[in-house]
Amino acid sequence: MSVSEESTKSATARSQSITRGVERTPNRAMLRAVGFQDADFQKPIIAIANGYSTITPCNAGLNRLTERAVATLTEAGTMPQTFGTITVSDGISQGTEGMKYSLVSREVIADSIETVCQAQSVDGLLAIGGCDKNMPGAMMAIARLNIPALFVYGGTIKPGHYQGEDLTIVSAFESVGKFCAGTISEDQLVEVERHACPGIGSCGGMFTANTMSAAIEALGMSLPFSATMSADGDEVVENAGNAANVLARAVRQQILPRQLLTREAFENAIAVVMAVGGSTNAVLHLPAIAHAAGVKLTLDDFEKIRERVPVLCDLKPSGKYVATDLHNAGGIPQVMKMLLARGLLHGDALTISGETIEQVLAHVPENPRKDQDVIRQWDDPMYPKGHLVILRGNLASEGAVAKVSGVKNKVITGPARVFDSEETCLQAILLSQVKAGDLVVIRYEGPKGGPGMREMLAPTSALIGVGLGDSVGLITDGRFSGATHGMVVGHVAPEAAVGGNLALVREGDSITIDAERRILQLNVSDEDLARRHDAWSPPPPRYKTGVLAKYAALVSSASAGAVTD
Repeated sequence: MSVSEESTKSATARSQSITRGVERTPNRAMLRAVGFQDADFQKPIIAIANGYSTITPCNAGLNRLTERAVATLTEAGTMPQTFGTITVSDGISQGTEGMKYSLVSREVIADSIETVCQAQSVDGLLAIGGCDKNMPGAMMAIARLNIPALFVYGGTIKPGHYQGEDLTIVSAFESVGKFCAGTISEDQLVEVERHACPGIGSCGGMFTANTMSAAIEALGMSLPFSATMSADGDEVVENAGNAANVLARAVRQQILPRQLLTREAFENAIAVVMAVGGSTNAVLHLPAIAHAAGVKLTLDDFEKIRERVPVLCDLKPSGKYVATDLHNAGGIPQVMKMLLARGLLHGDALTISGETIEQVLAHVPENPRKDQDVIRQWDDPMYPKGHLVILRGNLASEGAVAKVSGVKNKVITGPARVFDSEETCLQAILLSQVKAGDLVVIRYEGPKGGPGMREMLAPTSALIGVGLGDSVGLITDGRFSGATHGMVVGHVAPEAAVGGNLALVREGDSITIDAERRILQLNVSDEDLARRHDAWSPPPPRYKTGVLAKYAALVSSASAGAVTD
């Protein structure tokens, strides 16, 4: 080697050394300030996204889970680093302008977790959440990041009790309608409110939080049995520790989310949602997670799986039991094993532990215990087919979602009662201005039009409370709480704000909801609709600045998951 070649090689090596030093030294200096020692720089850094908040009981118990995860990850030879992410309470914001921020919070959660993990170049992620949007928001971030990751659910609330009846948050909403109808006293109304939520944890029925925890367990992204644990017990803390150990192994084995979040995994999740009688919001969140994972998932996929999968669980809002009852009956693994044994799950789908679904369920019996009726025997289901029906027609060319569990009349034709906001509809119901046989239309509440696609729990609960749940249909481009039941159709797309035919409905028009033939139809001629459309102009945006204005500018159709990227 010549002197000049040796000199060049030496200069290159020194340049590379300087570059590494410049990149490394400030990084290490900052991390030393939060407790790193020399040996720690060789360990994987695990981010813990902690959704703790006292703003809602769903998230109030998450700190003790975080503490256990930190201790376990440290023992496992990793360096856990915690950060906070937001939550909002759907239950507290229901029926108010604040509810417009609920679905928006899903995007904020996803963006915040992605931002921290990418900015800090972490090696793995443990996301801990409780309230409805924590779960899909965290899963969207996990899918985008594609670093080893696992979700830990904060657990479900135990039921409240009053006059021998189990209560949930929906009991409080329905009691308002009962009070307005004169079927309960003011004292009874207050007692229901006092007893509905007895402690920490996410809403207790098979509402959105428990639906999504079940779906995530089916996706293989959380540990078995974790979807239905009580928030205030020791079991949920132990689960956080076990999850931390599993994640530490996944980091070392490089088990990545997109290896798990396959087409087959999403089909498993949809099957479980149908079997447990889950929330309509799953039809919004699962496509959004799939989009982040690069998997195409459409409304038609839900319909195909619905045709094959029965509703096996007798759970609120339309049934008798709550999630802790399901846990005691065998939880999501029992439901999954029943489906697997009948060829309705992909048993070769991988989980975060590195095992397949079939391996995870190997020791779970094929049939539920006969000393309980929370999970029905296979030959005695609640309903022979799934309960989330995709409707199409001239009111929903892109699709709409009906939840038919507990519905007595699956075909309704009646006159439209048209409202351009949730508040005006609720007032009409409570003032007895909505009658049996009416078809209530609530529009301009979609992703763009709301903006934010509010849940219509207040008016749907009021209809149940005043005794109109079986005789009035409700159609909206907004969405529903997982606590909603009755003949309700949501996610109507295209929404009114972008010129969907929902915007053209007039008071008294005849509308047909036919959940048996999967039709949502405005009984008006094409010529009349064309004339109405020519005369229609979009309303001005309700927000021109701030978060909601940005959201309205970016958000996709509900039929595509209402994603913003």
